[in-house]
Amino acid sequence: MTKPNVVLIYPDQLRAQSLPLFGETQIETPHIDRLAREGLSIDNAISNCPVCTPARAMLVTGRYPQTTGHLINTTRTRHSEISIGDTFAHWGYKTGWVGKWHLHTGLWPAIDRMPQHPDWVPEGRDRLGFDYWRAYNQHMVYFDGFVHKDDWNYERWEGYETEGLLKYGFEFMDSVTDEPFCLVLSPHQPHFTPFEFAPRRFYEYLPDQIELPVNVPDQKLGVSSEMYRHYLAMILAVDEMVGRVLEYLDEKKLTENTIVLFTSDHGTQGGSQGINPWSKKNPFDASIHVPGFIRYPRKIKPGTKTNQIMNMVDWFPTLCGLAGLKVPRSIEGKDRSEILRNNSNIEESAAFIMNFSKWFDWFENGAEWRGIRTNTHTYARWLDGREQLYDLQEDPLQMNNLSGKNLPIQTSMQELLAHAQSLRKDELVPCKDWKHWLDDQRRVIKNAHGTLSHPESEPCLLYTSPSPRDRTRSRMPSSA
Repeated sequence: MTKPNVVLIYPDQLRAQSLPLFGETQIETPHIDRLAREGLSIDNAISNCPVCTPARAMLVTGRYPQTTGHLINTTRTRHSEISIGDTFAHWGYKTGWVGKWHLHTGLWPAIDRMPQHPDWVPEGRDRLGFDYWRAYNQHMVYFDGFVHKDDWNYERWEGYETEGLLKYGFEFMDSVTDEPFCLVLSPHQPHFTPFEFAPRRFYEYLPDQIELPVNVPDQKLGVSSEMYRHYLAMILAVDEMVGRVLEYLDEKKLTENTIVLFTSDHGTQGGSQGINPWSKKNPFDASIHVPGFIRYPRKIKPGTKTNQIMNMVDWFPTLCGLAGLKVPRSIEGKDRSEILRNNSNIEESAAFIMNFSKWFDWFENGAEWRGIRTNTHTYARWLDGREQLYDLQEDPLQMNNLSGKNLPIQTSMQELLAHAQSLRKDELVPCKDWKHWLDDQRRVIKNAHGTLSHPESEPCLLYTSPSPRDRTRSRMPSSA
């Protein structure tokens, strides 16, 4: 049997609760709905660290922040990390990344030059095994924006970002002949931008009066309503993008042999709990609960659901499992493919959730917390001693903190958290205590296990089987 293609659609900052499939009634997303109808819905897909770079590093490497060293944004990935791109390339796939990367620093400090001057991700190991490259590290220009190719000069797309990135995605898939392909489409929407959010036509589908959940307090209603109108319009653009990808696969007769995964790096508060609408990095579902839809007609029964917890680090090994590839030994996530194929919950699971810094791009004390998210409860403990416990079945909007009421579930969640921290060698300490993990170029030089090799070191040559792409050597460890 030929290996399946993989298309991973990875929008930025899309929370699950803002999709009709999770209860939103003010928009329609027929194409995302189609993906769920023809595949499987994962009701508990979790962003373990709801900040862009830490979450994206987890997706790409299958490893937790305590190992990758990505605790905040705008940090540079080590060359020795083994990625989805490395793994699928090793097994003969053509690999491509289109859109936002955010795992590099480029000409530091990039954020001082944003958004007009994007930082460039150099060719080679900074791109972690993705050969076709039409990407940017970070910028917020959604109309007539830009990507890099093979050097630091950038190329502008015409029109809106989702349309521009689709052009590159189709170009990549059209270029592949005999090999299978692995493509990541990573639009920046529905993330905040200081410029224009979305084409006017998408706003025409929105109601005149935007409704917000009851957990948005009165003092946040005005700014949150304005934010949410833009947010919903961008979601509609993402939905259209999904539809065009599905149409392309149909037209090329690739549907049956292509895995399509749709998820996001994290959510957004939207004013919930009185928090800044565009903020994430909170232990609430608005920040950590993301969509998870996966379609693979050969192995996944259509129209099914699972309550299984899916951590961000689980997607990489799960894609390997569905594609029939060995999982690298470096992976810390779990291969959930058997659960997805059989639509079963074969084990009790929990997500280890966390935040390190008060600010997104700097080590700043004041917002350090660790927590556990299960199918039924969320528990979080803050550095300042606060604790939060929510019953997600009785209180899905997380308005009633049950901490301190001597409930047995709190003890159980505390034990789960202690175990997770021990497993990851994690400590809940002031954020500035982590600064020594980075050098002056924001390259990772230490992690929870100690001092690391030079950040530009090559991956270890530990693979036991020859690569179909390169029979002489490989950089990737085999599965245990």
